[in-house]
Amino acid sequence: MQDIDLLCKAIADPTRRAILDLLADAPRTTGDIADHFPTTRFAIMKHLGVLERAGLVVMTRDGRERWNSLNAVPLQQMVERWVTPLAARGAGSLLALKRHLEKE
Repeated sequence: MQDIDLLCKAIADPTRRAILDLLADAPRTTGDIADHFPTTRFAIMKHLGVLERAGLVVMTRDGRERWNSLNAVPLQQMVERWVTPLAARGAGSLLALKRHLEKE
């Protein structure tokens, strides 16, 4: 799994999460992504760099165009490693409490 700190930093920013939402639909060029935000293309390129270092975006070049694609594998790994086990523990505790209360 990619460095968890990089992944958490990448998804902590609302602009980066919005970029991931855009890429969930289809790969997009950097210019197309930038057109969706009220910021500079340079700022979007910096955001894409953070997402790429976290392994969430894969960049390919086609001539002068830079195509960005979503790589959801690191997110799924985080869910499997952290979210699912912790949610199961919490849900298990709540179910045990429910059973205990129902016995009384």
